[in-house]
Amino acid sequence: MYTVDSNFVHTFAGNPLDRAQHLRKDQAALGALQRSDTSRFLVFHQLKVATNAAGSLAWIPPSALPSELKSLVFLGLENGAGRFAASLAAEETPSPIETFSDCRQAVAGLSVEDAGIVSQARAMLDWHQRNPYCAVCGNPSRASRGGQVRQCDSCNKHIFPRTDPVAIMLIQNDAKGDFCLLGKSQGRMAQSNFYSALAGFVDQGESLEEAVRREVKEEAGISVGQVSYHSSQPWPFPSSLMIGCHGIALNQEIVIDTEEMADVAWFDRTQVLSAIAGDNPNLRIPGPGAIAHHLIIAWANA
Repeated sequence: MYTVDSNFVHTFAGNPLDRAQHLRKDQAALGALQRSDTSRFLVFHQLKVATNAAGSLAWIPPSALPSELKSLVFLGLENGAGRFAASLAAEETPSPIETFSDCRQAVAGLSVEDAGIVSQARAMLDWHQRNPYCAVCGNPSRASRGGQVRQCDSCNKHIFPRTDPVAIMLIQNDAKGDFCLLGKSQGRMAQSNFYSALAGFVDQGESLEEAVRREVKEEAGISVGQVSYHSSQPWPFPSSLMIGCHGIALNQEIVIDTEEMADVAWFDRTQVLSAIAGDNPNLRIPGPGAIAHHLIIAWANA
């Protein structure tokens, strides 16, 4: 139905690092790489990333690394040199690292490649912070394979990080598609004019197409027929994969799930195009950093 430019990369994708799977089981090699003068470390404090005065990522050498760390993970190789991410244990930020930026805000000034690195680093560090214990026996676990897994020494269980699939979909009213379906959730944005594509987690034992149809039916009372894939976006807050789709509605009468949604409505192409241009005082949509923005643009420009 719609296509995406093959050269386009969503924010938080585009990570250029070689994740170097061949090194992850070699603890001696990882240790040597960690001490190498060519290696660089990206430090996080309370999951905020270190940036310099220009807004770029503030990579530091091993000699500048703070002595107390909560977590240390191996990100991969860049031209053969090691790249690591570290989370500070101390509450106070050490000098000379003084500026830490929220990752959502930091990416506005970063290249596609650096934003992809931030995505990997933040997701890995957050996962380690959330999972200090073994899910099987409840004993403490430890980072292994450069932070790729956690290992429980009590029951020898290997715990792998998970990525949660989220279906996000832009539904048009019929095959012609003069209107698209947008909604806003209950919560802090409920009274605003901010609308986005509908979205929801994919259930166990459910295909992507089934998830799209179920979520739209639950949130808006709209049945969906044809579903087509558009693109995907990693979303490290904490660790999701946004799977973008378009779909065609089989009916137009909206029945809102008021527990979850503050509003769901059909918007015509003129309304949406003016919102994209920032000229619609009654409708705001997500910015270019969100996959919803590109799903909406693909429909509006069709």
